[in-house]
Amino acid sequence: MIENMYSISVDEIVGQAGRMKQDGYRLVTLTAVDLNEHEVDLIYHFDRDLKMKHFRVNVTKGRKVPSISAVYFGAVLVENEIQDQFGLHFDGLALDYDEGLYLEEEAGRTPFCKYGVITKAASAKAITD
Repeated sequence: MIENMYSISVDEIVGQAGRMKQDGYRLVTLTAVDLNEHEVDLIYHFDRDLKMKHFRVNVTKGRKVPSISAVYFGAVLVENEIQDQFGLHFDGLALDYDEGLYLEEEAGRTPFCKYGVITKAASAKAITD
């Protein structure tokens, strides 16, 4: 069990990130945990003076998640990585690589997602093949 972990809703993500920044916390990273074919947990990890604080958000697959890149610009990389690897989509990303940061266009898959996610491009290709 992770100490100092609090559950928040999707609607609270950006506000909570703003409060963390105001309180002097730095964003360490985000963790995505594929729970089942309908849900993913996002865990936001913050640090101040070597003390960690974590926020868990349960996200329904297919729902856009608000980006915190306007608050912590460094979130751009990890949010784009989660889009590539887990098929979630972040709304308002400062730089959106549109599922092309790590994956080649022809990959058409989300390798860390236990359950398949079919993108529009992969679906269109399957229909024409």
